[in-house]
Amino acid sequence: MKVCGFTIVRNAIKYGYPVVESINSVLPVCDHFIVAVGKSEDNTLELIKSIASPKIEILKTEWDESLQGGGRVLAVETNKAMDAIGEEFDWCFYIQADEVIHEKYYPEIQEQMNFWKDHPQVEGLLFKYLHFWGTYDYVGTNRMWYRHEIRIIRNDKSIRSYKDAQGFRKNNQKLNVKLVDAYVYHYGWVRSPETIREKMSSFHALYHSGEKLKEKQRQSEDFDYAQVGSVRKFEGSHPEVMKPMIEKLDWHVNIDVSRKNIGLKDYLLYLFEKAFGYRLFEYKNYKVVK
Repeated sequence: MKVCGFTIVRNAIKYGYPVVESINSVLPVCDHFIVAVGKSEDNTLELIKSIASPKIEILKTEWDESLQGGGRVLAVETNKAMDAIGEEFDWCFYIQADEVIHEKYYPEIQEQMNFWKDHPQVEGLLFKYLHFWGTYDYVGTNRMWYRHEIRIIRNDKSIRSYKDAQGFRKNNQKLNVKLVDAYVYHYGWVRSPETIREKMSSFHALYHSGEKLKEKQRQSEDFDYAQVGSVRKFEGSHPEVMKPMIEKLDWHVNIDVSRKNIGLKDYLLYLFEKAFGYRLFEYKNYKVVK
């Protein structure tokens, strides 16, 4: 079995992406890794070149700024990285630049890839998610956070990145997947308040234009981590590759975990999910096969 990892990144330093940690967290289960590095305003290319692994292959790209609306450019860039994967690989392991895999999940991930490799009806592997908020101490719990997403797919070029590159589809159909007992640690909302405001303002330009973009960027200026809907304290351990970043944390966020800043409907749905372990009306861009 051969596995190729892939990701996209741009302006990693400017916006505080843990992309080196992200890549290093996946390398142990990959034979090769392709990084599509978009033309950046900082030294992102040099940062990726600094990763001391012969597995790394860098693909230089330039993002099409005209692809506004729904984050389409993210899918276009992801497909560029996918298309660079050689046919000798069985699986493709996608990781976003703010996602990290804990080393304790390596055996489970490898076991599942090995087991399903010769079962073509399984087109991808589905991961669970932990979404960190503000610092490394809080995890989001309300319905705004997706609970699962596909991160391993077959090396099938008819599988394409979907919409804003959160998931994948084949011929515009949902993939048949198996759930892996492993979590993706999503650190996209763990940045200093100043950096997250700047990142949000830039990111809105991938989704909006005109007056809508101006409105969203004004909202970014007022962003406060205390605005969170619902969080809990994180009691587990972080991936080993994240420890240097965690030690360098130089801002603090104090959140009342008992506070629920969500509407009545979402609060009732939250209570139902907490009581029965099932999320009503959940969006699923995949089909879990038995």
